[in-house]
Amino acid sequence: MAQYGATLSPDDRPLSAEQLSDALRSADILLCTLGDRLTREVLDVSHRRTRLLANFGVGVDHIDRSAARDLGLLVTNTPGALTEDTADLAMMLILAAARRTSEGESEVRRGAWTGWRPTHMLGQSVHGATLGIIGFGRIGAAVARRAHFGFGMRVRYVARPGAPGRNSSVDYATPEPNLASLLRDSDFVSLHCPSTPDTRHLIDAAALTTMKPTAFLINTARGDVVDASALAAALRVGTIAGAGLDVYEGEPTIHPALLTAPNVTLLPHIGSATIGSRTAMGMMCIDNIDAFVRGEELLNRLV
Repeated sequence: MAQYGATLSPDDRPLSAEQLSDALRSADILLCTLGDRLTREVLDVSHRRTRLLANFGVGVDHIDRSAARDLGLLVTNTPGALTEDTADLAMMLILAAARRTSEGESEVRRGAWTGWRPTHMLGQSVHGATLGIIGFGRIGAAVARRAHFGFGMRVRYVARPGAPGRNSSVDYATPEPNLASLLRDSDFVSLHCPSTPDTRHLIDAAALTTMKPTAFLINTARGDVVDASALAAALRVGTIAGAGLDVYEGEPTIHPALLTAPNVTLLPHIGSATIGSRTAMGMMCIDNIDAFVRGEELLNRLV
């Protein structure tokens, strides 16, 4: 990026509204991340110079795309760059939740483990279990392949609300007629849908009650797809058996009851946090920026 005279943020933290406004006034291109809240108020700044928002990531719920469109701003993202690593993490959370690894590690670290015994830390089997996937895009399909071919799981899926569904089965997953039937029949439910008005609190108290009491909820998508208060209550009273979370409603703040629940595995939004994925995401941003500077069609244009 040296050829473009890029100004870099030195401390790897989201910019404040004031810092974003300054950047929009001084730069032709803003390479933003999901922590940068680009609301209509922030984007509609006086004397704005920026013409391209090159987002470092797939999800763009932190960008008011309607405002960007109204203001003549272009928006790009990085689809595909993080698919495989995020799918790996989702599969890891399925295994961790089923085998109670967070509880086990905590017991070992605090010196409470007294040795092997037949009924200690009994979890659930993954092999042969039914996995329900909500949102069958790149990542959802990648999780389905891992679950079916790697662990012999029966995989069902529904398209996310507002998205076109698949009309036929692939050889490793079968479509469910509706969300309720998927929730009712799945041993594990894994979320792979973006944050939209249609998906906000898609998993609420009613949805959690529909799930089996032995089932687990996995979320590597976006935090507000799940009602955090409803999930905390469901985990506390045993409505479901457990959860594995990499994203949170209102993150980085986390519902306090989730922090103390023994039956949930918590990760700090690291689905794409590998050197390979983050490098690929950065290179995809640069490819979009290069195309913009050359006046060519953008590779991953959203707006």
